[in-house]
Amino acid sequence: MTTAPADPVASPLAMPGRAMGVITPSANLVVERVTAAVLQSFPDISAHYSRSPVRGSKDPFPAGYDLAGMLGAARLLGDAALDAIVWNGSKGASIGFTHDRDLAAAITRETGIAATTSMLAIDAELRRLGITHVGVVTPYRRDEQERLCAVLEAEGYRVVAEAHSGVADNLAFMRVPPAEIAAMVGEVAAARPQAVLTLCTNFPAAFQVAGLEAATGLPVYDTTLAGVWAGLVAAGIDTRPGASAWGRMFATGEAQ
Repeated sequence: MTTAPADPVASPLAMPGRAMGVITPSANLVVERVTAAVLQSFPDISAHYSRSPVRGSKDPFPAGYDLAGMLGAARLLGDAALDAIVWNGSKGASIGFTHDRDLAAAITRETGIAATTSMLAIDAELRRLGITHVGVVTPYRRDEQERLCAVLEAEGYRVVAEAHSGVADNLAFMRVPPAEIAAMVGEVAAARPQAVLTLCTNFPAAFQVAGLEAATGLPVYDTTLAGVWAGLVAAGIDTRPGASAWGRMFATGEAQ
């Protein structure tokens, strides 16, 4: 007696049709955890990772990117002929979005693959919706928060409220308690910005975004989720199936 072969479509070993590359800071665990959780709603795409050095509390490239390191990480991903590459990092919010635009363009020149970043995705969505007044929540120290808010103001956003945890070390960002994150979002939401930004891709706000949007009545744009969303869109994936679990950004469904 012979047994019929398993249906390859139903098999957990079925190969996704598309693939996106993700560059993440080396001290980060949140990006991969969030990406894996989100992609449960998107079986037609897989994520593949490369890292850029980020260690401790001091950035050896405070005014820009380690371009050689970033492009080295991108080249390794490019070997796999992916559909898109995304820098899932929030540094652009502290050094200016031009650095992210230049980085994305350099990755595409180097690899021939469409590239974007978390902060470019948030900026594009805010501009599409005409949002200019924002609240900002991060795990950072006060001096880092002040620099970040100044950059956002220079990019055309009015920061009407902010809250930060005062954490100094990259590894500790991921350990900010969910209740503290929710309280900070509630605090800045009380100032009634048009949207709340949770910035830092090693800050575990992503898992609360849908609930925080429901509780505050405001859109919440998280850098880690924005990076996943941007990678999906750049790879041609309709993101709307993820909206109920991951928030309003996913309801957009396509790049603007």
